[in-house]
Amino acid sequence: VSLDEEALALRLWGDSWYDRGARAFKRSPTRSGAPRSFVELVLEPFYKVCTLALASKDGEALQAGLAHAGIRLPKDALSYDPKPLLRACLRRFFGPPTAVAEALAAHVPSPAVAAQSKVARTYTGDLASPVAVAAAACDPAGPLLAQVIKLYHDPETCERFDSLVRVLSGTVRPGSRVLVLGESFTEDDDEDSAVRTVGPCALLQGRYRLPVGACPAGGWYLVQGIEGSVVKSATVVDEDAPRPAVCLPLRAPGRAVVRVAIEPLRPSDLPKMVEAMRRLNRAYPLLVTRVEESGEQVLVGGSELYLDCALHDLRAVYGEVEVKVADPSVSFCETAVDASAVPCRGRTPNGHNDLAMVAEPVEAALAADLEAGAIDLRGWAPKKVSDYLRGRHQWDALAARSVWAFGPDHLRGPNVLVDDTLPSETDKLALGAVRDHIEQGFHWATREGPLCDEPVRNCCFKLVQAAVSPEPLQHGGGQVIPTARRVAYAALLTATPRLMEPVLAAEVIAPADCISAVYQVLTRRRGHVVSDAPRAGSPLYTIKAFLPAVDAFGFETDLRAHTQGQAFVLTAFDHWDVVPGDPLDSSIALRPLEPQPMPHLAREFMIKTRRRKGLPEEVSIKKALDERTLQAYEALLGEQDAGGEAAGATGAHSAAASGGARP
Repeated sequence: VSLDEEALALRLWGDSWYDRGARAFKRSPTRSGAPRSFVELVLEPFYKVCTLALASKDGEALQAGLAHAGIRLPKDALSYDPKPLLRACLRRFFGPPTAVAEALAAHVPSPAVAAQSKVARTYTGDLASPVAVAAAACDPAGPLLAQVIKLYHDPETCERFDSLVRVLSGTVRPGSRVLVLGESFTEDDDEDSAVRTVGPCALLQGRYRLPVGACPAGGWYLVQGIEGSVVKSATVVDEDAPRPAVCLPLRAPGRAVVRVAIEPLRPSDLPKMVEAMRRLNRAYPLLVTRVEESGEQVLVGGSELYLDCALHDLRAVYGEVEVKVADPSVSFCETAVDASAVPCRGRTPNGHNDLAMVAEPVEAALAADLEAGAIDLRGWAPKKVSDYLRGRHQWDALAARSVWAFGPDHLRGPNVLVDDTLPSETDKLALGAVRDHIEQGFHWATREGPLCDEPVRNCCFKLVQAAVSPEPLQHGGGQVIPTARRVAYAALLTATPRLMEPVLAAEVIAPADCISAVYQVLTRRRGHVVSDAPRAGSPLYTIKAFLPAVDAFGFETDLRAHTQGQAFVLTAFDHWDVVPGDPLDSSIALRPLEPQPMPHLAREFMIKTRRRKGLPEEVSIKKALDERTLQAYEALLGEQDAGGEAAGATGAHSAAASGGARP
């Protein structure tokens, strides 16, 4: 049959049979039990080649058998052991191993083609600047712009790291001096920057490194000498670059939601462990290391397996120190499910400035857009931001054109700060003088929420009133920032606060007779199945479910124990969900060593998290509210209680009246 490769490939998949008599492909079998074309033309010859290579002991018979498949081996290869002989046969049968390289060349755009979209997507500076234009053209003679993607430790010593750099424009040369910009670098705050001298450069080729004398645009290189000021990623520009800007770091597909606290087995090894944690933080892109207020050292990663790998490297690679590991826990978030009951006011310690805020929930679609970076608050004009919010999310015109900041991440935070003050009530000029301080207080409040010092999600904070002293000495950062944070706390606490927990997407592959056991294990861990369907061409089923991360510890071991090792599971972070129950309900009594009912979970998680962090167990709204707001809030609660009692009395009277009229 005379067919080109593409036409033949189409006939090797699906319902296609080869009729040897007619020398043509048919859509129906030519005889009973006839194999499909893929089985007949690919699998069966492959099986025969494998059988001949592994079972044949006579070289001449092997050569004659392989000749039918068009394979001819050199004479010295006929005396190989079975595995090398099979490898040599398959290399002749399938050709050189170039499939991956051919797929990359066919489907991955070249650096010159992809440069323009890459720069538009990641560069935070002016896209019309010379460095951005050169990067969009992938010009090796233009101004230098390179991005540090990841750090790799030196194979000989784990104390030094090499930077994996993607050069977007210009050329990196050993011995040249460059400016390294950290992730938090801005034009207004250049603290996270340093001048470094480039050391030896190399191409990374698997486990080998090929030294090079220059690194032109369009390639990936290992660069030494610039890693001293790099934590996760960085941007490299010329030393004298005018108005430098950074490239956005790579965003990992998962989230760091699983955490463990560690301490050295010997207290004298604490400095050694801290240094090992610093190296570990640089080597693992998704890992977060922090020190809680209680003094405990915490590692936060994407999953149990991720943290297991990190702890192994901490013990054996980067620190050679024995550590004790606490029980794993998860990170939570805080949110609001209703609008603030009253405007929450706050006065600065010097008594010269007043702020008032309300909080309300943000719809999930807008929060997803903010985290995806759909709105560029720094690069877009206010009108463009307003048009986007009004057209896509139906915001009113006043709020849409008054967005100040996102938080806690300045660029992709899921919370919004809106200036909702009126010019007739507020001095806009004086308010503009303290805008940066209010934004800093907002970022502080959304980074460490009032319930248990966890980040805040899906909340919109509206500044509804502001009385700012015209004297610069009276509205400094030390006065306004803590007040803005306290007012944001009060607004969230009066807006029906709730905890949010991370939810994992689990995909379980198991035989049909194990499905009931999988359902039982998921039900005990608050999981719910989304779908289950058979896998085509196999006796297995695929079960997709959602599982809270706090109940996922030991899930894989439990699942294999109940299915005799026949089930296999993959889990990944999927979304955040509200924990059932009210975390501020002080009437809930928590009994130790007993599973709590669903309505008590939010209270239990909050109390345990606060205990672990060394915080007081109770969250007092009175501490966050000033006297004026507290009086208004208590009056509102009194009215609601009186209304509830009146409604109950009316209902009882109606029931009595209907009961008396009944014969």
